Amino acid sequence: MPRQADKAITAIPGRPALCKGPGVLDWKITNMTNTIAIVVAMDKELALLKPLIKDPMTVTINNFDFLEGAIGARQVVVGRCGIGKVNAAVGALTLIDTFHPAMVINTGVAGGTGAGDDPAGVMDLVMASEVAYHDVWCGPGTDYGVAAGCPGRFVCPLGEDVAAAIGARRGLVASGDRFIDSAADVAAVLAHYPEAMAVDMESAAIAQVCHLKSVPFVCLRVVSDTPGAEGNGKLYEEFWTDAPARTFEAVEHLLNIL
Repeated sequence: MPRQADKAITAIPGRPALCKGPGVLDWKITNMTNTIAIVVAMDKELALLKPLIKDPMTVTINNFDFLEGAIGARQVVVGRCGIGKVNAAVGALTLIDTFHPAMVINTGVAGGTGAGDDPAGVMDLVMASEVAYHDVWCGPGTDYGVAAGCPGRFVCPLGEDVAAAIGARRGLVASGDRFIDSAADVAAVLAHYPEAMAVDMESAAIAQVCHLKSVPFVCLRVVSDTPGAEGNGKLYEEFWTDAPARTFEAVEHLLNIL
């Protein structure tokens, strides 16, 4: 049975400081027992992560179900926030204020944009170097993509060495409240962010919450399809049929080297 959370659960010690570390890591968590949060949007994504979680226990807060447990040697809390920016922001804030994680990792699927000389393809892992809103404009005198009081791009703290260690590409992920499913949609995103490697509907909102709460944020997505490409709809449907659970084992690898 799920354990219903009450006010007592919020009395969790604060997250530890982070410091620069040598070697494969750009960031090192100084307290190796502290919890890492993992946020996904959809049940299908959560289903691919669940087999990795040891001894999961459900905590329900604000109508969000969070799974506490371990992936490898790392304590984690895993939550499904729902699709879109508002769901993502409310879920991320609930998680951060309750569990005080050392880091938030947003994982799941993304659409590839086809941009660049070597674009990300289906089943490629993308670890964001930055995330940005592709659908925000606050009016005259403001820059496109900038939410009030926030940077135009949210920088992720893990570098090329970490991406290489887990077999991921690294680049800009653009995020907004629109399912990008046509060549015209992709072109509209690339008009503002020509280097965008992938698109999703949650990562920038989660990154904004993490920015406001001073929690390091990492976005690790697997490309499910390339919107606008021939046969894209079939690719997307077959992804869910054919995607092996090992695709999300990159999360386990990342946790092991943090």
